[in-house]
Amino acid sequence: MEEFERRLLLSVDAEGYGRADEVTQREFQEAIKRLLGEAAGAARLDRRRWVTQEGGDSLFVVLPEDASEPVLVDTFMRGLDAGLRTFNHNRKRETWLRLRAAVHFGPASLGANGFVGPAPVELGRIRDCAALRAALVKASDACLAVGLSESVFHDVVKAAAYTSLRAEEFRHVRVEEKEYRGEAWIWVPGTDVRQLDLGSESDAETDLDRTAPGDTPVAGRPGGGDNGRAGGEAARGDVYTLHVASGGAAAQGPGASAVVNNYNGGRQ
Repeated sequence: MEEFERRLLLSVDAEGYGRADEVTQREFQEAIKRLLGEAAGAARLDRRRWVTQEGGDSLFVVLPEDASEPVLVDTFMRGLDAGLRTFNHNRKRETWLRLRAAVHFGPASLGANGFVGPAPVELGRIRDCAALRAALVKASDACLAVGLSESVFHDVVKAAAYTSLRAEEFRHVRVEEKEYRGEAWIWVPGTDVRQLDLGSESDAETDLDRTAPGDTPVAGRPGGGDNGRAGGEAARGDVYTLHVASGGAAAQGPGASAVVNNYNGGRQ
């Protein structure tokens, strides 16, 4: 990656990972990587070009510049939900793998120990916000809860029919995590998220008909087609491996695919 690039960002985290035993944690780690790869393949998102930061039960991804936002929000998430349901089939409820996922678009660059910039921070706060956590808890049969940033929701879901999702399937919530104050839109596949009790302080003021800065798609975003939204990825570019040890330097290249391992200074 260059020092400054605007990219499509994805982050996932497993619910209840710390309560699981060692065997289940290993199963979760393997399943997260496999299911993300399978969902990406089904959505024609080139997993080999993802720049990732892994953390056991979590994953942070910077997608390539030509990645399609509608595909990630719709096809990929539906595939991930289906994969989670298959993985959890016949498993005891306490060993279900359930994920929170967040999607944002913004500037991100690679630092010595992970990604830096306001967009990665916002993405993490959406993924970990109280409303998204509560949605997954209250929707006890759900396997996935998704949070979209304001800009992604308005540009991809509300402003134009680029996905099969309807704006009414989302719930507008406050995000107040650590120093961050903002808003997001959450969706739980197979559940009417608007009927869930997320707490009296969770909901943001909502008017789906109001005009917002994000209502007009931002020109120049990737994905091809009208307004740079529809379409898939271009052919894979050069692939490099990036290995960042604690306090070490990073070797980079154009079209890089990388795994940033912050846990033992080694490649996963």
